[in-house]
Amino acid sequence: MSITFAPSARSSVGLEWELMLADGDTGDLVPRAPGILQALAEPTRDERFTITGELLTNTIEVTSGVGSTVAEAVDDIAEAIAAVRVVTDPDGTELLCAGSHPFAQWYDQQVTDKTRYHKLIRRTQWWGRNMMIWGVHVHVGVEDPAKVLPIIASLTRYLPHLQALSASSPFWAGERTGYASNRALVFQQLPTAGLPWPMTEWAEFEKYLADMIRTGVMEDVSEVRWDIRPAPRWGTIEVRACDGMSTLPELAAIGALVQCLVEWLSQALDRGEELPMLPPWFARENKWRAARYGLDAPIIVDAEGTQRPVREHVAETLADLSEVAAHLGCSRELRGVTTILDAGASYERQVRVAETDGGDLRRVVQHLIAEFRAGPTLRDHLARQPAD
Repeated sequence: MSITFAPSARSSVGLEWELMLADGDTGDLVPRAPGILQALAEPTRDERFTITGELLTNTIEVTSGVGSTVAEAVDDIAEAIAAVRVVTDPDGTELLCAGSHPFAQWYDQQVTDKTRYHKLIRRTQWWGRNMMIWGVHVHVGVEDPAKVLPIIASLTRYLPHLQALSASSPFWAGERTGYASNRALVFQQLPTAGLPWPMTEWAEFEKYLADMIRTGVMEDVSEVRWDIRPAPRWGTIEVRACDGMSTLPELAAIGALVQCLVEWLSQALDRGEELPMLPPWFARENKWRAARYGLDAPIIVDAEGTQRPVREHVAETLADLSEVAAHLGCSRELRGVTTILDAGASYERQVRVAETDGGDLRRVVQHLIAEFRAGPTLRDHLARQPAD
Protein backbone atom coordinates (compact mmCIF):
# COMPACT_ATOMS: atom_id res chain seq x y z
CA MET A 1 0.00 0.00 0.00
CA SER A 2 1.12 3.56 -0.62
CA ILE A 3 1.44 6.00 2.31
CA THR A 4 1.87 9.67 1.50
CA PHE A 5 4.23 11.60 3.76
CA ALA A 6 2.91 15.15 3.93
CA PRO A 7 5.18 18.11 3.16
CA SER A 8 6.53 19.90 6.22
CA ALA A 9 9.16 22.52 6.99
CA ARG A 10 12.49 21.00 7.91
CA SER A 11 13.04 20.76 11.67
CA SER A 12 9.79 22.54 12.49
CA VAL A 13 8.57 21.40 15.89
CA GLY A 14 5.31 20.58 17.65
CA LEU A 15 4.67 19.47 21.23
CA GLU A 16 1.97 17.36 22.87
CA TRP A 17 1.71 17.27 26.67
CA GLU A 18 -0.67 14.93 28.51
CA LEU A 19 -1.81 16.37 31.84
CA MET A 20 -3.51 14.85 34.86
CA LEU A 21 -6.57 16.39 36.49
CA ALA A 22 -6.52 16.10 40.27
CA ASP A 23 -8.54 17.29 43.23
CA GLY A 24 -6.63 20.11 44.85
CA ASP A 25 -7.24 18.85 48.38
CA THR A 26 -6.83 15.08 48.11
CA GLY A 27 -4.52 14.91 45.09
CA ASP A 28 -6.57 12.05 43.68
CA LEU A 29 -7.46 11.95 39.99
CA VAL A 30 -10.84 13.36 38.96
CA PRO A 31 -12.88 12.55 35.82
CA ARG A 32 -13.51 16.15 34.80
CA ALA A 33 -12.06 16.26 31.26
CA PRO A 34 -15.42 16.16 29.41
CA GLY A 35 -16.75 19.23 31.21
CA ILE A 36 -13.47 21.12 30.85
CA LEU A 37 -13.31 20.41 27.11
CA GLN A 38 -16.92 21.48 26.62
CA ALA A 39 -16.29 24.76 28.45
CA LEU A 40 -13.18 25.48 26.37
CA ALA A 41 -14.46 24.47 22.93
CA GLU A 42 -15.76 27.89 21.88
CA PRO A 43 -13.23 30.17 23.67
CA THR A 44 -10.25 28.33 22.13
CA ARG A 45 -11.70 27.56 18.71
CA ASP A 46 -9.42 29.96 16.79
CA GLU A 47 -6.22 29.47 18.79
CA ARG A 48 -3.01 27.92 17.49
CA PHE A 49 -3.04 25.41 20.33
CA THR A 50 -5.56 22.62 20.86
CA ILE A 51 -6.93 21.04 24.03
CA THR A 52 -8.31 17.52 23.68
CA GLY A 53 -9.31 14.44 25.66
CA GLU A 54 -7.48 11.16 26.00
CA LEU A 55 -8.23 7.53 26.89
CA LEU A 56 -9.28 8.35 30.45
CA THR A 57 -11.50 11.20 31.62
CA ASN A 58 -8.86 12.21 34.19
CA THR A 59 -6.62 13.52 31.38
CA ILE A 60 -6.43 16.37 28.93
CA GLU A 61 -3.79 16.89 26.25
CA VAL A 62 -2.48 20.30 25.23
CA THR A 63 -0.92 20.54 21.79
CA SER A 64 1.05 23.36 20.21
CA GLY A 65 0.79 24.67 16.71
CA VAL A 66 3.69 24.12 14.33
CA GLY A 67 6.65 26.18 15.52
CA SER A 68 9.78 27.13 13.65
CA THR A 69 11.46 27.13 17.08
CA VAL A 70 10.90 25.29 20.34
CA ALA A 71 10.13 28.63 21.98
CA GLU A 72 7.19 29.18 19.64
CA ALA A 73 5.77 25.74 20.41
CA VAL A 74 6.25 26.18 24.16
CA ASP A 75 4.53 29.57 24.06
CA ASP A 76 1.50 27.81 22.56
CA ILE A 77 1.56 25.25 25.36
CA ALA A 78 1.78 27.97 28.01
CA GLU A 79 -1.21 29.76 26.50
CA ALA A 80 -3.17 26.52 26.43
CA ILE A 81 -2.48 25.89 30.11
CA ALA A 82 -3.56 29.44 30.97
CA ALA A 83 -6.82 28.84 29.11
CA VAL A 84 -7.40 25.57 30.98
CA ARG A 85 -6.82 27.25 34.35
CA VAL A 86 -9.65 29.69 33.65
CA VAL A 87 -11.95 26.66 33.94
CA THR A 88 -10.11 24.49 36.46
CA ASP A 89 -9.08 27.01 39.11
CA PRO A 90 -12.62 27.96 40.21
CA ASP A 91 -13.60 24.37 41.04
CA GLY A 92 -10.34 23.39 42.71
CA THR A 93 -9.05 21.14 39.93
CA GLU A 94 -5.27 21.06 39.79
CA LEU A 95 -2.99 20.17 36.88
CA LEU A 96 0.11 18.06 37.19
CA CYS A 97 2.25 15.82 35.05
CA ALA A 98 4.39 12.74 35.54
CA GLY A 99 4.60 9.37 33.82
CA SER A 100 2.28 7.90 36.44
CA HIS A 101 0.12 9.07 39.35
CA PRO A 102 1.74 7.93 42.61
CA PHE A 103 -1.27 6.29 44.24
CA ALA A 104 -4.36 6.28 41.96
CA GLN A 105 -5.98 2.92 41.17
CA TRP A 106 -6.95 1.83 37.67
CA TYR A 107 -10.37 0.51 38.68
CA ASP A 108 -11.44 3.96 39.90
CA GLN A 109 -10.89 5.61 36.50
CA GLN A 110 -13.43 6.23 33.72
CA VAL A 111 -12.80 5.58 30.03
CA THR A 112 -13.63 8.43 27.65
CA ASP A 113 -16.80 7.66 25.70
CA LYS A 114 -15.35 7.22 22.22
CA THR A 115 -15.60 4.18 19.99
CA ARG A 116 -11.86 3.82 19.45
CA TYR A 117 -11.16 3.88 23.18
CA HIS A 118 -13.84 1.31 23.96
CA LYS A 119 -12.46 -0.88 21.18
CA LEU A 120 -8.95 -0.61 22.63
CA ILE A 121 -10.17 -1.64 26.08
CA ARG A 122 -12.17 -4.58 24.68
CA ARG A 123 -9.08 -5.87 22.94
CA THR A 124 -6.43 -5.20 25.58
CA GLN A 125 -8.54 -5.83 28.71
CA TRP A 126 -6.57 -5.55 31.99
CA TRP A 127 -3.52 -3.97 30.37
CA GLY A 128 -5.65 -1.41 28.59
CA ARG A 129 -7.46 -0.46 31.78
CA ASN A 130 -4.07 -0.06 33.46
CA MET A 131 -2.93 2.60 30.99
CA MET A 132 -2.81 5.27 33.69
CA ILE A 133 0.19 6.81 32.00
CA TRP A 134 1.06 10.30 30.84
CA GLY A 135 3.67 11.28 28.29
CA VAL A 136 5.13 13.89 26.02
CA HIS A 137 5.22 13.64 22.23
CA VAL A 138 7.65 15.72 20.18
CA HIS A 139 7.11 16.15 16.42
CA VAL A 140 9.95 17.33 14.18
CA GLY A 141 9.41 18.10 10.50
CA VAL A 142 11.37 16.19 7.86
CA GLU A 143 11.46 17.59 4.35
CA ASP A 144 12.31 14.34 2.53
CA PRO A 145 10.43 11.06 3.12
CA ALA A 146 13.56 9.12 2.19
CA LYS A 147 15.23 10.46 5.34
CA VAL A 148 12.51 9.43 7.76
CA LEU A 149 13.29 5.79 8.48
CA PRO A 150 17.10 6.14 8.47
CA ILE A 151 16.77 8.95 11.02
CA ILE A 152 14.35 6.90 13.15
CA ALA A 153 16.68 3.90 13.06
CA SER A 154 19.66 6.00 14.18
CA LEU A 155 17.66 8.10 16.66
CA THR A 156 16.82 4.87 18.50
CA ARG A 157 20.36 5.06 19.91
CA TYR A 158 19.24 8.09 21.91
CA LEU A 159 16.01 6.68 23.30
CA PRO A 160 17.64 5.73 26.63
CA HIS A 161 18.92 9.30 26.97
CA LEU A 162 15.43 10.72 26.43
CA GLN A 163 13.78 8.11 28.62
CA ALA A 164 16.22 8.66 31.49
CA LEU A 165 15.97 12.46 31.37
CA SER A 166 12.16 12.37 31.34
CA ALA A 167 11.69 9.45 33.77
CA SER A 168 8.94 10.42 36.20
CA SER A 169 7.03 7.26 37.14
CA PRO A 170 8.76 5.65 40.12
CA PHE A 171 5.44 4.90 41.86
CA TRP A 172 2.50 2.83 40.67
CA ALA A 173 -0.85 2.39 42.42
CA GLY A 174 0.64 3.28 45.79
CA GLU A 175 3.82 1.22 45.47
CA ARG A 176 7.41 2.21 44.87
CA THR A 177 8.34 0.14 41.84
CA GLY A 178 12.13 0.35 41.92
CA TYR A 179 11.97 1.70 38.36
CA ALA A 180 12.65 5.27 37.27
CA SER A 181 10.09 4.89 34.46
CA ASN A 182 7.48 2.26 35.14
CA ARG A 183 5.44 3.89 32.37
CA ALA A 184 7.94 2.77 29.72
CA LEU A 185 7.36 -0.89 30.50
CA VAL A 186 3.60 -0.61 30.99
CA PHE A 187 3.01 1.18 27.69
CA GLN A 188 4.85 -1.42 25.62
CA GLN A 189 2.20 -3.98 26.58
CA LEU A 190 -0.17 -2.43 24.05
CA PRO A 191 -0.24 -3.97 20.57
CA THR A 192 2.17 -2.24 18.14
CA ALA A 193 3.84 -0.30 20.99
CA GLY A 194 7.50 -0.41 21.93
CA LEU A 195 10.70 0.02 19.98
CA PRO A 196 10.45 0.72 16.25
CA TRP A 197 11.25 -2.14 13.91
CA PRO A 198 14.63 -1.54 12.25
CA MET A 199 13.76 -0.22 8.78
CA THR A 200 15.57 2.15 6.44
CA GLU A 201 13.33 2.22 3.33
CA TRP A 202 9.88 3.81 3.12
CA ALA A 203 8.64 0.77 1.19
CA GLU A 204 9.40 -1.39 4.23
CA PHE A 205 7.12 0.77 6.36
CA GLU A 206 4.38 0.60 3.75
CA LYS A 207 4.63 -3.21 3.70
CA TYR A 208 4.59 -3.36 7.49
CA LEU A 209 1.42 -1.28 7.63
CA ALA A 210 -0.25 -3.29 4.85
CA ASP A 211 0.52 -6.52 6.74
CA MET A 212 -0.86 -5.15 9.99
CA ILE A 213 -4.07 -3.90 8.38
CA ARG A 214 -4.61 -7.07 6.37
CA THR A 215 -4.32 -9.24 9.50
CA GLY A 216 -6.56 -6.99 11.61
CA VAL A 217 -3.84 -5.81 13.98
CA MET A 218 -4.66 -2.18 13.25
CA GLU A 219 -6.96 -0.09 11.09
CA ASP A 220 -4.63 2.69 9.98
CA VAL A 221 -1.22 4.30 10.49
CA SER A 222 -2.36 6.19 13.61
CA GLU A 223 -2.36 2.87 15.50
CA VAL A 224 1.40 2.46 15.09
CA ARG A 225 2.46 3.14 18.68
CA TRP A 226 6.23 2.88 18.42
CA ASP A 227 8.50 4.86 20.75
CA ILE A 228 9.57 6.76 17.63
CA ARG A 229 7.29 6.64 14.61
CA PRO A 230 6.68 8.36 11.29
CA ALA A 231 3.66 10.67 11.41
CA PRO A 232 2.76 10.80 7.70
CA ARG A 233 -0.25 13.06 8.20
CA TRP A 234 1.97 15.83 9.57
CA GLY A 235 5.20 15.10 7.71
CA THR A 236 7.09 14.56 10.97
CA ILE A 237 9.07 12.14 13.03
CA GLU A 238 7.27 11.74 16.36
CA VAL A 239 9.17 10.79 19.50
CA ARG A 240 6.79 9.16 22.00
CA ALA A 241 9.21 7.51 24.42
CA CYS A 242 9.24 10.19 27.12
CA ASP A 243 7.42 10.12 30.42
CA GLY A 244 5.35 13.19 31.12
CA MET A 245 7.59 16.14 31.98
CA SER A 246 6.74 17.74 35.32
CA THR A 247 7.57 21.37 34.43
CA LEU A 248 7.46 23.61 31.38
CA PRO A 249 11.24 24.25 31.26
CA GLU A 250 11.80 20.47 31.24
CA LEU A 251 9.33 20.10 28.40
CA ALA A 252 11.25 22.77 26.48
CA ALA A 253 14.55 21.01 27.16
CA ILE A 254 13.32 17.67 25.84
CA GLY A 255 11.73 19.37 22.84
CA ALA A 256 15.01 21.08 22.01
CA LEU A 257 17.01 17.87 22.42
CA VAL A 258 14.74 15.96 20.05
CA GLN A 259 14.69 18.79 17.50
CA CYS A 260 18.49 19.03 17.55
CA LEU A 261 19.02 15.28 17.25
CA VAL A 262 16.74 15.04 14.20
CA GLU A 263 18.42 18.02 12.49
CA TRP A 264 21.89 16.68 13.36
CA LEU A 265 21.13 13.33 11.74
CA SER A 266 19.47 15.04 8.79
CA GLN A 267 22.62 17.07 8.19
CA ALA A 268 24.69 13.87 8.25
CA LEU A 269 22.46 12.41 5.52
CA ASP A 270 22.91 15.60 3.50
CA ARG A 271 26.67 14.97 3.62
CA GLY A 272 26.15 11.48 2.26
CA GLU A 273 27.04 9.76 5.53
CA GLU A 274 25.57 6.44 6.63
CA LEU A 275 23.85 6.87 9.97
CA PRO A 276 25.03 4.53 12.75
CA MET A 277 22.52 2.08 14.21
CA LEU A 278 22.40 -0.19 17.24
CA PRO A 279 21.55 -3.87 16.94
CA PRO A 280 17.97 -4.31 18.13
CA TRP A 281 19.07 -6.50 21.06
CA PHE A 282 21.19 -3.63 22.38
CA ALA A 283 18.35 -1.14 21.84
CA ARG A 284 16.00 -3.37 23.84
CA GLU A 285 18.51 -3.71 26.66
CA ASN A 286 19.06 0.06 26.73
CA LYS A 287 15.33 0.67 27.06
CA TRP A 288 15.11 -1.63 30.06
CA ARG A 289 18.17 -0.13 31.71
CA ALA A 290 16.91 3.43 31.30
CA ALA A 291 13.50 2.43 32.68
CA ARG A 292 15.07 0.68 35.64
CA TYR A 293 17.94 2.99 36.56
CA GLY A 294 17.08 6.33 34.93
CA LEU A 295 20.04 8.70 34.87
CA ASP A 296 22.19 6.13 36.69
CA ALA A 297 21.89 3.65 33.83
CA PRO A 298 24.95 2.30 32.01
CA ILE A 299 23.96 2.23 28.33
CA ILE A 300 25.34 0.58 25.20
CA VAL A 301 26.37 3.33 22.78
CA ASP A 302 27.58 1.52 19.66
CA ALA A 303 27.37 -1.71 17.70
CA GLU A 304 30.58 -2.95 19.33
CA GLY A 305 28.88 -2.96 22.73
CA THR A 306 30.77 -0.05 24.33
CA GLN A 307 29.06 0.89 27.59
CA ARG A 308 28.93 4.39 29.11
CA PRO A 309 27.06 6.04 31.98
CA VAL A 310 24.05 7.75 30.43
CA ARG A 311 24.75 10.99 32.33
CA GLU A 312 28.18 11.25 30.73
CA HIS A 313 26.94 10.37 27.28
CA VAL A 314 24.12 12.92 27.51
CA ALA A 315 26.68 15.62 28.37
CA GLU A 316 28.87 14.62 25.43
CA THR A 317 25.85 14.61 23.13
CA LEU A 318 24.96 18.15 24.21
CA ALA A 319 28.44 19.28 23.18
CA ASP A 320 28.02 17.58 19.79
CA LEU A 321 24.71 19.40 19.29
CA SER A 322 25.84 22.91 20.24
CA GLU A 323 26.21 24.22 16.68
CA VAL A 324 22.92 22.67 15.59
CA ALA A 325 21.16 24.24 18.58
CA ALA A 326 22.54 27.66 17.70
CA HIS A 327 21.34 27.19 14.11
CA LEU A 328 17.86 26.23 15.31
CA GLY A 329 17.69 29.02 17.90
CA CYS A 330 17.18 26.69 20.86
CA SER A 331 20.53 26.83 22.70
CA ARG A 332 19.00 28.17 25.90
CA GLU A 333 16.20 25.61 25.89
CA LEU A 334 18.73 22.83 25.27
CA ARG A 335 20.76 23.94 28.29
CA GLY A 336 17.75 22.91 30.33
CA VAL A 337 18.98 19.34 29.84
CA THR A 338 22.03 20.23 31.94
CA THR A 339 19.67 21.55 34.62
CA ILE A 340 17.96 18.14 34.71
CA LEU A 341 21.33 16.42 35.07
CA ASP A 342 22.32 18.77 37.91
CA ALA A 343 19.02 19.02 39.82
CA GLY A 344 17.75 15.51 39.15
CA ALA A 345 15.00 14.17 36.96
CA SER A 346 11.41 14.12 38.20
CA TYR A 347 11.63 10.51 39.42
CA GLU A 348 14.55 11.48 41.66
CA ARG A 349 12.73 14.49 43.07
CA GLN A 350 9.59 12.45 43.75
CA VAL A 351 11.54 9.76 45.58
CA ARG A 352 13.29 12.39 47.71
CA VAL A 353 9.93 13.87 48.73
CA ALA A 354 8.55 10.44 49.61
CA GLU A 355 11.60 9.55 51.69
CA THR A 356 11.53 12.90 53.50
CA ASP A 357 7.82 12.52 54.32
CA GLY A 358 7.86 8.94 55.52
CA GLY A 359 6.57 7.45 52.28
CA ASP A 360 3.48 9.69 52.11
CA LEU A 361 2.56 9.61 48.42
CA ARG A 362 -0.08 12.32 48.86
CA ARG A 363 2.81 14.65 49.63
CA VAL A 364 4.43 13.52 46.38
CA VAL A 365 1.30 14.51 44.46
CA GLN A 366 1.24 17.90 46.16
CA HIS A 367 4.90 18.31 45.21
CA LEU A 368 4.03 17.61 41.56
CA ILE A 369 1.11 20.04 41.68
CA ALA A 370 3.36 22.73 43.17
CA GLU A 371 6.08 22.11 40.58
CA PHE A 372 3.61 22.42 37.76
CA ARG A 373 1.93 25.54 39.12
CA ALA A 374 4.62 27.41 41.06
CA GLY A 375 7.82 26.16 39.48
CA PRO A 376 9.77 28.46 37.16
CA THR A 377 8.02 29.46 33.98
CA LEU A 378 10.00 29.00 30.81
CA ARG A 379 10.56 32.74 30.54
CA ASP A 380 11.90 32.91 34.13
CA HIS A 381 14.11 29.90 33.46
CA LEU A 382 15.56 31.37 30.27
CA ALA A 383 16.08 34.79 31.84
CA ARG A 384 18.61 33.23 34.21
CA GLN A 385 20.65 31.81 31.34
CA PRO A 386 23.07 33.48 28.90
CA ALA A 387 21.61 34.51 25.54
CA ASP A 388 22.38 32.44 22.45
